[in-house]
Amino acid sequence: MGSGTVQEFSEWVTYTNQKTGNPMAELRKANGREQPWGVRIWGVGNEAWGCGGNMKVEYYANIYRQYATFMANGNKLFRVASGASDDDYHWTEVLMRDIPHHLMEGVALHHYSVIDWNKKGPATGFSEEQYFKTMKTALHMEELVTRHSTIMDKYDPAKKIALVVDEWGGWYDVEPGTNPGFLYQQNTMRDAILAGATLNIFHQHCDRVRVANLAQTVNVLQAVALTDGEKMVLTPTYHVMEMYNVHQDALLLPIDLKVNDYTFGTEKLPAVSVSASRDKAGKVHISIVNIDPSKPQEVAISLRGTAATGVSGRILTSGKVQDYNSFDKPDNVKPAVFNGFSVKNSELKIALPPISVVVLELK
Repeated sequence: MGSGTVQEFSEWVTYTNQKTGNPMAELRKANGREQPWGVRIWGVGNEAWGCGGNMKVEYYANIYRQYATFMANGNKLFRVASGASDDDYHWTEVLMRDIPHHLMEGVALHHYSVIDWNKKGPATGFSEEQYFKTMKTALHMEELVTRHSTIMDKYDPAKKIALVVDEWGGWYDVEPGTNPGFLYQQNTMRDAILAGATLNIFHQHCDRVRVANLAQTVNVLQAVALTDGEKMVLTPTYHVMEMYNVHQDALLLPIDLKVNDYTFGTEKLPAVSVSASRDKAGKVHISIVNIDPSKPQEVAISLRGTAATGVSGRILTSGKVQDYNSFDKPDNVKPAVFNGFSVKNSELKIALPPISVVVLELK
């Protein structure tokens, strides 16, 4: 939307999605792809408030209506309006007010965990102060999701439109010697803790947050994989994603947790983050994160209405929050079996090591 036309956008939709009977579909076939890809989710513009055109939200809302109208094809599309940056609540207000709801299925939100945009700090050799500030910014996602959702509730009480957090994660200085424009950064246990806590927030708000994804997956920002030629290494963020996939398509279970604080100087953050769900097979999964880099946490959960006949667990942790996987040591940080729990009289007790992400399965 920053540089292309409505016609161009419409033609991309038909090129990728329409089977036949359209010049763009025939062009795709001529280019060697007989069957369409069936792309369902489309961002209608990106960061229109900045690099996507430096638009005012009122202007963007008007032209969004034009672009979205001409995206029609045989498939039901999921059209996502370019949403707010961080706490720009006015942006969400105008989108929900000015765009007819039958023209959009989602509203985006972008929030990166950045200490200081002018001095982001290193991806690996960071201090505890930098770690604390990163986690403080990451946990601010709870307030952002809550307040943007409240605005959406005013215009869409039935929650038909999704809040799409389609850019999030840690953002640090690029690795020394790499192209600054490529945003290549290492990925440490800090990023694993950030990912686990952020996903727990999304889970708790799944009535509204129905799409959330990393904008970059390989070599950029909160990457799940890093490559060097033919070499590839899986990051701590990858392992958290893999551990948490048990929540996919599951039913959220409410959980109310009173926790200790992680204190640094005069500031403090909740030390423990948690979410729980029941899958279609009836298994309950609890994902729990201890963000404190030096203190273990004891957590007790009352299993009301759940008879746990068997419990198993996995953990991702390491000796230091700065630890990461390199091409020389690709398995330096990886999941392991977790046995630091007990169940007695319907109470689950968990002993969380410092800087740890744990996923438990209850049968």
